[in-house]
Amino acid sequence: MPEQPLRADARRNFDKIIKAACAVVAERGTGAPMELIARRAGVGVGTLYRRFPDRGALIAAIGDHYIHELVDAARKAAETGPDAWTALRSLVIWCADPGRGALATALADLDTETFLATPEFARSREEWLELLDGLVRDAQAEGAMRADAGTGDIVLLLNVFACHPAELPAQVAAQPARFLHLMLDGLRAGGTTELPGEPAPP
Repeated sequence: MPEQPLRADARRNFDKIIKAACAVVAERGTGAPMELIARRAGVGVGTLYRRFPDRGALIAAIGDHYIHELVDAARKAAETGPDAWTALRSLVIWCADPGRGALATALADLDTETFLATPEFARSREEWLELLDGLVRDAQAEGAMRADAGTGDIVLLLNVFACHPAELPAQVAAQPARFLHLMLDGLRAGGTTELPGEPAPP
């Protein structure tokens, strides 16, 4: 039986909880107190637990929200960018935003199966990778992005800058935007040195 749509008031509470939960988890990690999330959302703890019976259910919902945001951003970039390279570059910078990256960092500490076990998350993740791959291929076809790099390289770049910033050297971590832009410029076509090795798989 398909899930019934939420009433307007229930939808408002759901949206407030998810928005607050994303902010609190970005600040405090996935172990943040549920009471703090409820308080930040402006709802009672009982309301929170009626919608999300345990922390796992809430974290799964945050993951769904996060991956849907990635899909929406990729679609918007593809539809509004003046060209594929500009769209790809703006999407990567959007994904690596420090506030968004803090949430990605918190979620990255969890077992991937926590999210991939949810069919909706798995489908959205696949759509995100397809949209990203389409931008990469289009940028290469336009001659703007070097042909010996691939979608997997972009994903790894985002994994480091957005999901695992603690792995960055101190000098890079102090100015992440500067080095992200430098690395993006390294993906532009026109480089005279062929990249060693093979592109990373997505």
